[in-house]
Amino acid sequence: MCGIFGIVSEHIDRVAVERATDVLAHRGPDDSGIYISPHVGLGQRRLSIIDVSGGHQPILNEDGSLCVICNGEIYNHPEVRQVLLGLGHRFRTRSDTETIVHAYEEWGESCVHRLRGMFAFAVWNKDTREVFLARDRLGIKPLFYAFRGGSFVFASEMKSILSLEGFPRQMDEQALAAYFTFSYVPKALTIYKHISKLLPGHTLTFKDGQCRLKKYWDFRIEPQYGKSEEYFIDGFMGLLEDAVRTHLMSEVPLGAFLSGGIDSGTIVALASRNSNSPVNTFCIGFGGNSGGYLDERPFAREISRLVSSNHREYEVEPRMGGLLDIIISAFDEPFADASAVPSYHVCRMARENVTVALSGLGGDEVFGGYERYLGLSLQKLYRRVPLFFREGFIRELVERLPERSDGHYTVNHMKRFVRSASLPADQAYFGFSIIATPSILRSLFAEPEHFTRHFDSCRALFLDEFNSENVVEPHDFLHRAMYCDMKTYLPEDILAVTDRMSMQHGLEVRVPFLDHRLLEFCGTIPADLKLKWFQKKYLLRKAVRKLLPKQVLEHRKQGFVGPMTQWLKKDLRPLLESRLCTSALRKHGLFNEQTVAKLIQEHTSGREIHDTLLWALLVFQSWYDHYIVKH
Repeated sequence: MCGIFGIVSEHIDRVAVERATDVLAHRGPDDSGIYISPHVGLGQRRLSIIDVSGGHQPILNEDGSLCVICNGEIYNHPEVRQVLLGLGHRFRTRSDTETIVHAYEEWGESCVHRLRGMFAFAVWNKDTREVFLARDRLGIKPLFYAFRGGSFVFASEMKSILSLEGFPRQMDEQALAAYFTFSYVPKALTIYKHISKLLPGHTLTFKDGQCRLKKYWDFRIEPQYGKSEEYFIDGFMGLLEDAVRTHLMSEVPLGAFLSGGIDSGTIVALASRNSNSPVNTFCIGFGGNSGGYLDERPFAREISRLVSSNHREYEVEPRMGGLLDIIISAFDEPFADASAVPSYHVCRMARENVTVALSGLGGDEVFGGYERYLGLSLQKLYRRVPLFFREGFIRELVERLPERSDGHYTVNHMKRFVRSASLPADQAYFGFSIIATPSILRSLFAEPEHFTRHFDSCRALFLDEFNSENVVEPHDFLHRAMYCDMKTYLPEDILAVTDRMSMQHGLEVRVPFLDHRLLEFCGTIPADLKLKWFQKKYLLRKAVRKLLPKQVLEHRKQGFVGPMTQWLKKDLRPLLESRLCTSALRKHGLFNEQTVAKLIQEHTSGREIHDTLLWALLVFQSWYDHYIVKH
């Protein structure tokens, strides 16, 4: 895993390139490299995993006309290398990155179709003075770009771009609205008006001041009916085991995260079966006032015992210290998924023992593991109830219920369901996915009408993905929700937090569930085999029943967020009240002070759970202080 930076300009400042590259040192602590020519500057920080001694970047082709820098891993590089050798190419290293430069030399922009892995790379063509960027199909690895005067600049993290002298930090208002809608900034947006993300499955070519974007891959869901459960089980288990096997490729110590759930347990079990030595596994629990939060460490221990892994645990305490500022610095923009807290700690623990870790991430999106998928299925039944009874009695009754005193989300999920379930499926799923009701979000801002316009744009963006033609059947709402998550929540939330928190410690995290060949096969599995009789991950549970203990297969899904609801009520309440006090809010005047005070009062009293929105406010305030006020 690595960090990359590049700039295309008439004048190249080597010192600026070195500075922008060095701010990515946490992503690549082992090595660094710079390439400078009259019109381009490329920088790379390396975490050495494949060809540790010989894989220094940037890497040139045979005649020096092409230069590549890459962040990621190409899992099929031995096979691609053999094809290229047969075509006459000469290799100087064993690095998977060198495969890219020869593949581009041979096949041009279509080289991305040959690559299996996670990657964000850039190829500079000295002869044509163009740069070619590519991001992997699912967006496992990040890539940002911007225009600055007549220059084009790109990097693995925005901090590299922001390090350029005089680069503007103007806030994008639509991105701000999106952040407070979803808790992350989706799609190509960033919080900065002048910086964009390269979307997953896309390439970008910059030449003569012009930028050309191209989609090279998308996920298509077209179920094949008439085939047996055994056919699908055999198919995806074969592909999953092959993905795990290829993801074990490493010349440095390797391990796996083990939460105690089905997804991570399956990856650990398959990794153990395909490894010559015991797998290192890492698990965390939570201290402090955790309330009704289920401790999954006993389930992880049972899996570890079954596969004989070298198991380690760590208990996260609700002491932020400087962690909130570390999270802000890792993302360079507001990001409010509280799973960043446990992710930081489990990555730190893993890095003390290994350089590469496998994760079960992606299993929920592929096999239907989220509660909101269940809610979408229940919505079909709920809408059969007469509207006047739904809205006039059931909703009124549920809205009056106090939240559970232990902080569990049972009542909160009921409220979220009745507030949106009477809407059409796409709008209902939008309601299930946002962090607060539209009315609360509007009241949060000092200028609610201004927010509403951008909020409507966020909703349209979300609904476009839900209603995509890549889901063939118009009324297959479960698959539409899963596809929507793969285009929004997965790359910009789950994968983003995994990348940033692991890279803070120079740890590479690999995600076998997101191997694109496995995904393409799973797109043929009917929805009623993923969520059947209101059982989430039905087919996956059935497929791995011989790999995992019964209690792991049957226990309630906990998730990887931590007891933030209780922590904000008690352990973190002083932080909440100090960062969201009147004087702090008046630094920018964006929010309605009375609404913020009401949110804090309702949450701490137990009347309503606002943990995600309050955490989003905390994160935003810290980002604003660090990136806007102090800049």
